Amino acid sequence: MQIGDRIKQLRERENISQSALAGELDATRAAVNAWEMGISNPSMQSLIELSRYFRVSVDYLLGLEDTDRVTLDGLTEEEKELVLQLIRHFENKQD
Repeated sequence: MQIGDRIKQLRERENISQSALAGELDATRAAVNAWEMGISNPSMQSLIELSRYFRVSVDYLLGLEDTDRVTLDGLTEEEKELVLQLIRHFENKQD
């Protein structure tokens, strides 16, 4: 999967528009569209901002790893526990 595909997939998963994502990254909608279309690639700074915004690794965005990881940095211990409970719930649901 290409970086543009990853960005689009993550953006759609968050249910936000290209314009809204651009606003979060201090970029233009045209830049986000170009990334998603594979016309251009985000700068290193934009990659870092994308990884922080979507809480995934830069390696995931670049397609160097397929594991979709979620970072919990910045969350309280209670919030982290809630996230872990949700993950356990969905893992058990698959069994």
